[in-house]
Amino acid sequence: MELKRTNISSGVKFESIVGYSRAVRVGPFVYVTGTTATGADGEIVGVGDMYAQAKQVIANVVSALAKAGAQVEHVVRTRIFVTDIAQWEAVGRAHREAFGHVMPATTMVEVSKLIDPRMMVEIEADAVVG
Repeated sequence: MELKRTNISSGVKFESIVGYSRAVRVGPFVYVTGTTATGADGEIVGVGDMYAQAKQVIANVVSALAKAGAQVEHVVRTRIFVTDIAQWEAVGRAHREAFGHVMPATTMVEVSKLIDPRMMVEIEADAVVG
């Protein structure tokens, strides 16, 4: 049995440059790619503010989920990449506000840098619908 595949784009310039989708849905499974604090205008939101960036990242993740027919309640796993693990509580607070009622499996790791030096947080999410 072949499952239907749907690729979802957010229109961010990196998608066409690198060749990836914001999210991919295959059957009931939704995979949201590493998402950053890029606003609708293409600019980085919350430069220098880890919490503000995490909130924007999560809003972008939720938007991608919705385009794939999923909701926060369907999220089973998140992966969080931060450029300064000392600020983990700010990111953790934003994550709890969005996902605390769902309690997905999650990982948070520090990375040396992200694709734009103003970016401080990147989050991936996996969901199962239905």
